[in-house]
Amino acid sequence: MEDRHTYNLDLEWQKDRIGLISSPELNEKITVATPPEFPKGVEGIWSPEHLFTGAVLSCFMTTFLAMAEYSKLEFSKFDCKAQGVLEKVDGKFKMSEIILKPSIILNEESKTDRVIRLMEKAEASCLISNSIKSSVKLDFSAIQVSESV
Repeated sequence: MEDRHTYNLDLEWQKDRIGLISSPELNEKITVATPPEFPKGVEGIWSPEHLFTGAVLSCFMTTFLAMAEYSKLEFSKFDCKAQGVLEKVDGKFKMSEIILKPSIILNEESKTDRVIRLMEKAEASCLISNSIKSSVKLDFSAIQVSESV
C-alpha cells in the first residue's frame, strides 16, 4: 500500500442552501444542505455534520472489520450507532464529540472481552479519528453481545 492517496470530490450548488457532492471516482451523488437547526437550513437532506459523523462511523466500521478478519474473530452481525455533538466553544461551532455505540453478535459469548479490546484498538487506529480534533468515544452500554442462534 502506498503512503499517500488522494480522494477527489466536486460540489455543485443547486439552489438555496443545497448542493450536490460527486466524485469522478464514484457513481453516486449526495445532496447536502445546511442542517435545519441553522437559519435557512433544510430538513431531510444530509448535512456536513452528518457526513462528518458518518466519516468517523464508517472508518471505525472498516477498521474494526479488517482487524476482526485478521484476528479471525467470528461473528454473525455487527452494527453501530453514532452521535455527533455540535456545540459552540469559544464563540465558534465545532463538532466536539462523536459517540460510537457498537453492537455485535458473537459466535461465542466468551469472546466479549476480546471484541471490546478489538473495538477499542480499531477506534484508536481509525485514520479519520486520528485526523480530527473532536474526541471520539466508545459507548459499550448499548452493546449486545450474545451467541448467535
